[in-house]
Amino acid sequence: MNNYIYWIVMLVLFFFFAAGCTEIPEPKTPSYETTLDASEEKNSAFKEFFPIHYQTYLQNDDDSQMTEYGGSVPHEKHLCGDLPQAYKYCQPYLKNLWTGYPFSYEYNRARGHTYAVHDLLDIDRLNRYSEQAGLPSTCWNCKTNKMPGYIEKYGDEFWAMEFHQFREEHDLEDHSIGCNICHDPETMDLRITSVPLREAFQKIGIDLENATRNEMRSYVCAQCHVEYYFQDPKFGPAAKPIFPWTEGFNPQEQYEYYKGFGSTTREGFEGWFIDWTHPVSDTPMIKIQHPEFEMWHDGIHGAAGVSCADCHMPYVRLDGKKKISSHRWTSPLKHIEQSCLQCHADKQPDYLKERVIYSQERTWEQLLTAQEVSVKAHEAVRLASEYQGEKRDDFDQLMIQARERIRKGQMFWDWVSAENSAGFHNTAKAIETLAKSQQYSQQAVNLAMQATNYGIAPDLEGDIYEIVPPIKEHSRKLQMSQEHLDSHKWLQYLPKFEEAELIWDLNKRVRN
Repeated sequence: MNNYIYWIVMLVLFFFFAAGCTEIPEPKTPSYETTLDASEEKNSAFKEFFPIHYQTYLQNDDDSQMTEYGGSVPHEKHLCGDLPQAYKYCQPYLKNLWTGYPFSYEYNRARGHTYAVHDLLDIDRLNRYSEQAGLPSTCWNCKTNKMPGYIEKYGDEFWAMEFHQFREEHDLEDHSIGCNICHDPETMDLRITSVPLREAFQKIGIDLENATRNEMRSYVCAQCHVEYYFQDPKFGPAAKPIFPWTEGFNPQEQYEYYKGFGSTTREGFEGWFIDWTHPVSDTPMIKIQHPEFEMWHDGIHGAAGVSCADCHMPYVRLDGKKKISSHRWTSPLKHIEQSCLQCHADKQPDYLKERVIYSQERTWEQLLTAQEVSVKAHEAVRLASEYQGEKRDDFDQLMIQARERIRKGQMFWDWVSAENSAGFHNTAKAIETLAKSQQYSQQAVNLAMQATNYGIAPDLEGDIYEIVPPIKEHSRKLQMSQEHLDSHKWLQYLPKFEEAELIWDLNKRVRN
């Protein structure tokens, strides 16, 4: 009888607690009544109302700390060596793989959000030697707090406007992306100000109006930490950023998406979207941005409902009593106790750090291999296109196929390379993507050799670093020098620029 009563009691308790767990209400972000105007753009305006939050935001100024694979010291990502200019985990072929595209001029380790405007205006990807930046105003989208005002004023015409015309309007600190992009200045409610994200979610059936607080703690990050492209005017407002999500969030699905939404008439690529054509292999290419949201969403944390903010904005107490979300957006490895241990309390910080690095090591090994095979693929197609010996009857078709594999292999490599977790957000997807990248790039090599009846095979034997050395130096200024262009066989495919002097220095005009 006692056993019977015991089990009845236990059963009642089970259903009691089970019901309790399922009825816990969704926590709500507290609303505030500030005296700020709804159109407030300056970060400093929020300091009066939220001094502790603002204090953590300013911690993004710290550009001196690295984790094992990433961090905020602004080194050149293709240079191997010591900080501050280079780093031990480098990708030496970046300038090779982006030859002919502005990314080949400069690509640095990103610093904190507080440097967003400064580093955008200082980057060589935007032509500071000309009245035309060479890239549209779309580049302001994830860098400045002035975006909501720009879209309200100019609408979709803004995206294709001249980038330089907005330089002098920016304070390097106060307008760097921050408070008003994610918060309503009047109530501090989380909000989505990104037109591209709103439209992307609408296309795939995500209702932002009914998003939970936990979802919003990731959605605000998805405004910028995503893959996107500049729209071809054939399909809508020119240069408008579009998220390629209608086929899915994964590399293969996005690759299929990019088989449309372009206007090229080139044989084998008709109607495909193209960012640029690589001049060495004459291949229509895609440049991936930074698909953190896409990588995270079905990774081990995203699938479990862990939001971006849970790890990157952990709760902290800075005044001895009030608990707030830190607004220092950085690696959780810099504050494991506040982030990781909230869920993994049974583990030691050193153990958790080691597990992260273990995943990143495996990813990095495959990333470098994929990079090298991609370089070899470009070189193979270059050699084949200039081959003077006997060719296959179906040479042209084989070369189309080879270039398509180059495009796909490099896009898959870039999907992991551009994503800022060195694979940790979704290690399985990262390694699978890099394995496929290697396969596609090697197929390009094989197709190019077949097209020449293997006549180019001897030129591809040996160490890729000897066949095609990494391009260590390249910039807009250097492209004004014929001597520089003659210094590497791949640079010889680029046009020489006319001599010019700087017109813009950050947010100031220095020459008329």
